[in-house]
Parts: sequence; structure tokens; C-alpha cells
Amino acid sequence: MNLVSTVLQLLGSLAFLLYGMKMLSDGIQKSAGSKLQTALGWMTGNRVLAFLTGLVLTFIIQSSGATTAMEVSFVNAGLMTVEQSVGVTLGANIGTTITAWLVVFFGFNFKISAFAIPIFGFGYFLTSFKKIKKQSLGEAVMGFGLLFIGLDWLSATIDPDKGALNFLGHFADFGALSVAIGVVVGVIITALIHSSSAESAIVITMAYNRLIPWKFAAALVIGSNLGSCIDAVMAALHLSADAKRTALVHVLFNTATVILACVFFNPFLALIDKIVPGTPEGNITYHIAALHTILKTITSLLCLPFTAQIAALTKLFVKDNPNAVPTEYILEFSETGGRENASAYIIRAEKEIQDMTVLVTKMFEKVSLGFKNRDETFIEEHFEDLTKQEDFADQMKEKLTRYLLSCSHLPLSAQQGDSLSIMQQIVDDLEEMTDDCYNVANLLKKSIEKKMEFRQEDMDRLDPYLDLARQSMYFVSSNINKHLDKDGLVIAREIETQIDVFRHNLKKVARRRLEEGANVKSELLYIDLVRQIEKFGDKAYSIANALSQF
Repeated sequence: MNLVSTVLQLLGSLAFLLYGMKMLSDGIQKSAGSKLQTALGWMTGNRVLAFLTGLVLTFIIQSSGATTAMEVSFVNAGLMTVEQSVGVTLGANIGTTITAWLVVFFGFNFKISAFAIPIFGFGYFLTSFKKIKKQSLGEAVMGFGLLFIGLDWLSATIDPDKGALNFLGHFADFGALSVAIGVVVGVIITALIHSSSAESAIVITMAYNRLIPWKFAAALVIGSNLGSCIDAVMAALHLSADAKRTALVHVLFNTATVILACVFFNPFLALIDKIVPGTPEGNITYHIAALHTILKTITSLLCLPFTAQIAALTKLFVKDNPNAVPTEYILEFSETGGRENASAYIIRAEKEIQDMTVLVTKMFEKVSLGFKNRDETFIEEHFEDLTKQEDFADQMKEKLTRYLLSCSHLPLSAQQGDSLSIMQQIVDDLEEMTDDCYNVANLLKKSIEKKMEFRQEDMDRLDPYLDLARQSMYFVSSNINKHLDKDGLVIAREIETQIDVFRHNLKKVARRRLEEGANVKSELLYIDLVRQIEKFGDKAYSIANALSQF
């Protein structure tokens, strides 16, 4: 019963620790909001900016595995290259060490556990009073308190005086084999909890309680490097070759780090002992935190000048498939062990919406060819492609809707929550614009197959009408994912007004010809063409309205 009680207390303490880290991360993300989203845009810069982005981002979300999983998604979406992702990965490996220092300073030296419950209460106070608008900060403060409550309970549970977990110390008595055992155990623990930061906190707590000696603790921390790769590997499954290469960068770098650390294990520990004041026995928490940081800093800075070469190396392991042609739209919400970053997912959604806008543009231009050359050539060369594109747009709407719904469950600021609703409306409007394009293509196809005749002057009247619809489309395309100011909305409204005036005049002319005895089927089809083009313009204006609320 004593063992069962200890295990349950251990699991409960660990749950508090992990949930506290999650609340702290979520609160910071919500508070940062659009600022964090802007920072993520630095990923497309040079290697130094990419390195700094990975460093800062991982400081915030406290998980290099989660950062790399985001990179995989970004590379798969074409938001960044494999070479740029290398810099982010190197920065992330240093950024993930911040948690160890927080634990060392606040958990054991400052003894913040005595204030953890009042801190949690203060955070709850901030979340309860909506008038002060500090709910996100309150959540972060609550997470900070929970983290150290869990750490304090964890420390009490593994107290060597209780003896329940003292057997772990025996693994340190096998000489060189102990290092290998420690590395393997470190890999397993980190893979299970999806966080090298949390693993380092656990190791520091165990070492502080004299449960494990310095060398075995060092081996556990070294092993955490490899265990943190699991998120990146899981995120890259079933994605593009470049996405797999990005995950491979993380795996190769961390594998090399572990191998080098094991080969030079004793000299490296001697270096830490010289840098950190005091003996490992008397100051072990600082020794472990310093090892975690120095190891990753040295290896990251050594690799930083060679980002291009590392990216090229991955191509030797992951080959492109020249015959790979996408037959369906793929957009997966890759979870990273509960440490998701809302801004990163929103950026991915924006990229997909931009791609959907490009698809609408291509379909419109292809349909426009049918007005210039209304013959069998249009059907033979373009109709099948339009059918595939319209089906692809349907898939985009369905999967983007699911993706945005999943995003709504992430830690979001109020602004980000509103943005998701606006993005969903834009997706709906874009898909309806592809429907309008396809409907026009079907009408043109019908007129060609039925050999319907239209007066040349009637077809000429459609040219400026189509140009207005084209203007509305390109206006939306150039402003997609941006806030549209009042002047921009006025421009969109003017184009929409002109489209309405043209539609009214064109339908009026067609009805007059009907009254004069013109071919009923031809004139009705002509009116349908006018109506479908007008609907296209309506949806473009609806998107402009949505962008004005961004």
C-alpha cells in the first residue's frame, strides 16, 4: 500500500507540474497575442533571425519539440524552407533550457513553494475580474503557482528518508553502463511527457533530494535531447518530403548532441565543474541547469554557420518523389502533447486561405477564356481542370473548417478568437466563389453543346462586367489576411456598386430582347451568366467586409 500511495502521489505531483507549465505557457501566449504572431514571421528571415525566433519562441512555450512540430507544419505549407528551419531548431534547443533555471532559482534557492498558493490565488483573482482585462495574465500567474506546488509535492514524494524510490540510485553504480542507462531512461521519460523542460525539472528535483548522483543526473538530462524529437517525428508523418527533412534535422542534431556528450562525458562534466561554483554535491541544481544550457549552446552555435549544409544533408536521407501528384487536399491539425501555440496554427490557416484565394483566381481566369473562345476548345482544354479545382476547393473548405474548429480549442486571446470566426466566413465565401466559377463554366459548356447563338454586341457588353468582377477578385487577393481600412472598404463598395449597375442594365437589355421575340433559351442562359458573375462580386465584397473587421 505504501508503494501504491507513493506512485499515486508521484503521478499527481507530476500532473500538477505539467499542468502548471501548460497554464503558464497558455497565459503568456494569450497575453502576447498578435505580437507573438508577428514574431513568428521572423522565421522567414536569415539564419540569425531564424535562430533568435526559435530561441524566443521556445522560451515562451517551454518545449523545443513543440516548436519543431510547428516548423514541420510551416515547411509543409511552404511558409519557410528547410534551411530556415535549421536555424529555428538550433535556437529552440537553447530556448528549452529556461525552465531548468526557473526551477533552480525559484524552486530551491528562493523557495517560492511557500508562496505558491497565494500566487495561485492572486492569479485566480485576476481571471475573475473581467473589468481589469487581465484574464490571460492571471492564467499565467496561476500556472506559475501550480508549477511550483507540483514541484514541492514532487520533492516531498521522492524524499530519500521515505525510501520508496531509493532503488533508482542503484542504477548509478554500474560505472560506464550507468551513463547508457541514464541516457535511455532520459529518452523514455521525455518521450512520454513530451517535454525536455519538464524532464529536466524532474531530474533536478531528484538530484536535489539526493536520490541520484551528479553523473547519473547528467546522463538523464543528455537523454532528454533525443526524447524531445518525438513531437517533430509525429508531426511529419504523412507530410511532404521537406516536412520530413525538417523533422530529420531535429533528430540528427539531437542524436549528434547525445553521441558527442556521451563520448566526451567525463571531460564535459569536468568543464561544468570548473564553470559552476561549488562542488556537484553541494550545488547540484546549478550544475544540472548549467549542463543543460551549455551543452545545447555549444552544439547549436557550432552548427549555426552550416545551416545550408545540414539542410542539404537531409536530402540524402529523404528523397523527393518525382511522380508524387497530390490527389487530395491534406491539412492536419498536428497536436504536440498539449503544448500547442495558437499563433503558429493561425499563421498556417492564413497560408491555406491565401492558397484558396489563388485557386479562386486561377478558376476565374480559366473561365474567362470561355467568353473569348466559346467553342469546343474551351471544353476540351479547361472544363476537366475546372471540375477538379472545384472539387479541390470543396475539400479545402471541409478540412479548413475542421482545422479552424480545432484551433478554437487552443489558448486564444480575444482578438485571435474573433479572427478565427472571420477566417471561417472568408473560407465559406471563397468556396462559394469557386462554385460561381464552376457554374459559369457549366453554362458556357451548355451554350457550346447546344450551339446557342449570342449577338456579338451582347458578348462585348460582358467584357467590362467581367473586368469589374476581376477587379473585385484581385482586390480581395491583394488584401487577404490583412486589416482593410475604411478607404479600402470604400473602394470595394464602389466596385460592388458598379457590378450591380451593370447587372441591372444587362438583364434589362436581355428582357427587352425576350419581349421582341429573341430565342428564349439563349436569353435566359445569358441572364443566368450575368447573375452568376454578380454573385461572384457579392462574395468578393463580403470578404472585403470581413477583412475590415480583422
